[in-house]
Amino acid sequence: MEKKKVAVSKVCHGHSRPVVDLFYSPVTPDGYFLISASKDSNPMLRNGDTGDWIGTFEGHKGAVWSSCLDTNALRAASSSADFSAKIWDALTGNELHSFEHKHIVRACAFSEDTHMLLTGGMEKILRVYDMNRPDAAPRELDKAPGSVRTVAWLHSDQTILSSCTDIGGVRLWDVRSGKIVQTLETKAPVTSAEVSQDGRFITTADGSSVKFWDANHFGLVKSYDMSCTVESASLEPKSGSKFITGGEDMWVHVYDFFTGEEIACNKGHHGPVHCVRFAPVGESYASGSEDGTIRIWPLNPANADDNEAPNANGKPKAAVVNDVARKIEGFHISKEGQTEA
Repeated sequence: MEKKKVAVSKVCHGHSRPVVDLFYSPVTPDGYFLISASKDSNPMLRNGDTGDWIGTFEGHKGAVWSSCLDTNALRAASSSADFSAKIWDALTGNELHSFEHKHIVRACAFSEDTHMLLTGGMEKILRVYDMNRPDAAPRELDKAPGSVRTVAWLHSDQTILSSCTDIGGVRLWDVRSGKIVQTLETKAPVTSAEVSQDGRFITTADGSSVKFWDANHFGLVKSYDMSCTVESASLEPKSGSKFITGGEDMWVHVYDFFTGEEIACNKGHHGPVHCVRFAPVGESYASGSEDGTIRIWPLNPANADDNEAPNANGKPKAAVVNDVARKIEGFHISKEGQTEA
């Protein structure tokens, strides 16, 4: 039997409490970026390729449950236990707007066209805010059947996806009518829902099960039962041939999409893994844990030490770091924010 290769991760320190959500931006002219949400109330922005710290968004007064970047990585959004969702300038770190809610906000997502922000949480209400008129009242969809855990956009912003903390299933909402048009049934509450980069699949984690759904016809494509509770799952964005999971066993697993066979098991975290996400170029993936760290793993461990390998833009990694440093002029980059192998 072939011995599995061991991946060496880059460890990203900085958060003082558990990391509960990770989000990668698409590839931009300046590379791609990673934003993390943590119970320490301070979302952090990093270079998605190297993991180097760029800046911290300061202003929330409670745990931050979710964070995201818009398509161009120019604005960030975060949702918090302080009953607010905030919009940030991703170049300077300045707070642009705060949307007040009446209860904990668990999830947020920018629309693909960047003109709308979707929020959901303990109020059981999905709200859509107009980014061109942030002071205007949000549009509210029909009441969700439970406390909202995850939200996402699909079908070129024509459909909204949501899951709940207390009941199973993924609900798909028609944006125009504001009503549920389809429910993807699961036994346990869905703790992670991801729309694939090409828009073909919805990847969900519920209990110890990982499921892949057809995002257009909503049929179940694959379903795999894991050996422990899985909190998060992500599909490789380029070929779609592999997927990753993270959960209560503290390990990050890599599987074959077509057979469900485990390809790799990465150990390094010292607490349950709350979130995993593939980078947009598919060459690496990130995990966030109860231990307060983010780890970035190479998909192909054989290339783990090739520090001068070009990134998706064909530039050496060092050149990309310099590009990012020039772009984020408003943030102070300190030596303490660097990663360690």
